Amino acid sequence: MRILVDYRPALRERTGVGEYIHQVATALVATAPAGEELVLFSSSWKDRVPPDALPGARIIDRRVPVRVLNTLWHRAEWPPVEWLGASAIDVCQSAHPLLMPAKRAAQAVMVHDLDFLDHPERTRAEIRRDYPALARRHAHRADRVVVVSEHTAGEVERRLGVPRSHITVCQPGTPGWRRRDREPAEGGYILFLGTLEPRKNVRVLLDAYERLLARWPAAPPLVLAGRARPDAAPLVARATAGPLAGHVELPGYVQPDRRLALYAGALVFVLPSHTEGFGLPAAEAMMAGVPVIAADRGALRESVGSAGWLVDPDDPDALAHALHTVLTDASRRRVMSDDGRRHAEQFTWERTARHLREAWQLALEHRRRRG
Repeated sequence: MRILVDYRPALRERTGVGEYIHQVATALVATAPAGEELVLFSSSWKDRVPPDALPGARIIDRRVPVRVLNTLWHRAEWPPVEWLGASAIDVCQSAHPLLMPAKRAAQAVMVHDLDFLDHPERTRAEIRRDYPALARRHAHRADRVVVVSEHTAGEVERRLGVPRSHITVCQPGTPGWRRRDREPAEGGYILFLGTLEPRKNVRVLLDAYERLLARWPAAPPLVLAGRARPDAAPLVARATAGPLAGHVELPGYVQPDRRLALYAGALVFVLPSHTEGFGLPAAEAMMAGVPVIAADRGALRESVGSAGWLVDPDDPDALAHALHTVLTDASRRRVMSDDGRRHAEQFTWERTARHLREAWQLALEHRRRRG
């Protein structure tokens, strides 16, 4: 079987979708059975896939601007991937909810979350223009719909009307990190990792941290790690002024090879998002042995579960209380660290790859049935 995977989200900063695509592609190559070939597809005017990005995978890299190709694919459903060099492909795996056009290959789409339906104002470019209008139709036309959590599977069934039997859950994995031996002796911090954007609910995190500082002026600093989108300018301004000045650090995007060191310095990890398709940073933090406080919303109940402390993301007082309790109780942190590590160990990229292969077999069978 020859599978083509849309690798474009992993071209630049590997956050969210890009990290998922890169890691599962790595696992697919490492566990490939005889006769399976993985093809990574990319198109960009400026960014190129490094030749050694994933040894063992074939790379198709076209110098076509992403926005141009997306407009053609989403609106005209042209050109088919076979015309772009992907000959003899059996399955095309989109990285997003909209199809990659193909003449003969089975087509699978991937849905991480449906926030674009409820809050299009949080999105931009073709996501705002195309996803809300086309996602339902593309999901029904796909030979298989791949989702990253049971929560998203339920949302796709309920909101898009896709039968549960047509959906495959492929949860992300966690890195094979060794657990840190001990907490930072000094200089530990509260950590958030993710793109600074409205749906991550950083505003309430800042509200909670300001309350924590008022109660405990010597509280550890807050590190907001991740790229700041333009609409996050008010959050950045607030974090660097007033009572928070000098207490909040903004290191920007963190390269994948530096993330373990970032987690290793954290006393507690916080993810207060209004919605998450899965919440991979929370699972990574647990794998690193860091206690996790997360929003009691959506897929975070699944990725964090009872191993973390789930709070109402609209209640900064509750979040401030959780932070204070965890930070001042070393025995609680040890229990949360142990429970979190055990919970995170169930998520492996090898399991993700196995479930994805099952989805592709079902996509091929569906394609054959409909001729």
